[in-house]
Amino acid sequence: MWGMRADRLVAALLLMQTRGRVTAAELATELEVSVATARRDLEALSAAGIPVYPQPGRHGGWQLVGGARTDLSGLSNAEAQALFLLAGPAAASSDEVKTALRKLLRALPETYRTEARAAAGATLVDPAGWGEHGHDRPDGLEPLQQAVVRQHRIRFTYKGVQREAEPWGLIDKDGAWYLIAGTDRGQRTFRLDRIADLTVTGQTFTRPTGFSLDTAWDQVVGTIEERRARTWATLLIPERFLWVLRDHFGRHCHPGEVLGDGRVHVRVGAPTPRDIARTLSGWGAVVEVIEPSEVRTELARIGSELTALYTPGNKAM
Repeated sequence: MWGMRADRLVAALLLMQTRGRVTAAELATELEVSVATARRDLEALSAAGIPVYPQPGRHGGWQLVGGARTDLSGLSNAEAQALFLLAGPAAASSDEVKTALRKLLRALPETYRTEARAAAGATLVDPAGWGEHGHDRPDGLEPLQQAVVRQHRIRFTYKGVQREAEPWGLIDKDGAWYLIAGTDRGQRTFRLDRIADLTVTGQTFTRPTGFSLDTAWDQVVGTIEERRARTWATLLIPERFLWVLRDHFGRHCHPGEVLGDGRVHVRVGAPTPRDIARTLSGWGAVVEVIEPSEVRTELARIGSELTALYTPGNKAM
């Protein structure tokens, strides 16, 4: 999903560079998306600091202003960084985005290119959630992004403890943000919503040779997922609902054989049988748990409690 959005963001910029001004409806037609989606993309560019502004009135629309109207090399250093921070995460999985970013990079002045490259690799997007929802954009994200790009050390409070670290990269995991950083005790991972009193110092650092944000995050996720999943269940669910199950269980959702009735075998994992049962209970009979018996027992218990509570004539518990 992010890769598709990054494609659109870059395409929107190039379209405005060509036409000078474009409406959300025109952009939607060109990119084959809804008008609401096109408007959100334009607003995202503007909010990130790209010189894209709406022009009201009958002949209004959105346009690049300043030197960027005729040449994207007219972007300021900060604006170029904002663009690469937005589109950069998709380059890892999209050849089209890689090509577009290379073209944009060549259009930038030489003095901007180093930080633009750093911005493109500062953030990683991991769309598989851990069953958490409703995340707000964390405070301090923008200064942390700049600290990663410019390789400036940071000081902050984490769970009541004063810390110092080298910010190596940021991860957006389905709206929950994490920081991978170097500390005096080695590589550590911090949740941004638990970071307080952030200060970006003027001290610079150099990332370890061969550091890869993708590899580092895969190791973190592997460790966390191993701790989270101590119980596995096999179930049947209509294939059309598989995406919802993936959203609930993240990397602990492994689809298998599709049956003739349109249902698919899936293995899901969580810390306890009760955790799996609680997640699946809202599905009712749509999901059938095959094994283990502990999860089936928990589902039966939840069903009995609901029946006792909501059957007409029964007293409230």
